[in-house]
Amino acid sequence: MILLTCDNVSVAYDDVAIQDVSFSVEKGDFICIVGENGSGKTTLIKTLLGLLPTKSGKITMQEGLRTGYVPQKLSVKRNFPASAEEIVRMGVRSARPFLSRRERALVRQNMERLGIIDLRKKSFQSLSGGQQQRVLIARALTASDTVLFLDEPGTGLDPVALADLQALLMDLNRNKGMTILMVSHDMHAAVHTATKILHINKTVQFFGPPQDFICSECGKRFLGGSKSA
Repeated sequence: MILLTCDNVSVAYDDVAIQDVSFSVEKGDFICIVGENGSGKTTLIKTLLGLLPTKSGKITMQEGLRTGYVPQKLSVKRNFPASAEEIVRMGVRSARPFLSRRERALVRQNMERLGIIDLRKKSFQSLSGGQQQRVLIARALTASDTVLFLDEPGTGLDPVALADLQALLMDLNRNKGMTILMVSHDMHAAVHTATKILHINKTVQFFGPPQDFICSECGKRFLGGSKSA
């Protein structure tokens, strides 16, 4: 089942532009988006989420599709000492000031699912990098149990926390049926966890299974210059 289609999309944003990007996302995909710095990876993610306008082309999403988003970094102002639970509650899309019983149960369920229920009253800023990422993923899962977008979620994590995060994402994809699109600089993790690699450098260089990417000319060039490979 196709959830999202990107047809010849071009975007101009600051000095980063993407041109004629085309690919599709199927239910159950784990797509790692890779490329050099400034190649347009974050621009593409934000465009797919509707946070940036397209210059041309078309993005088609399955009707009623809800998405969860884990940005590179969540800015929390010092004068807003949000707790972990308050951050997760932000995933509930409602104009009402108070959550319903079902919504409160969903927040708790996702915090338990991510192993952070004991952190619910702690300040988000006081948490470790790995704990903060789990809070942000719980927030994203509260927004959607279907599609998860992540923008370099491993940035700043130590090796143990990074391995823990990779195992968590694989479990969500393989065992819970989540469709995942993730921007990553960790090529070793990308080729071992993804079902498809989307390599972009302003435009699509490659889209397909990791084993085909490894054998492709652009994959050999990119992996050869990647310290993470």
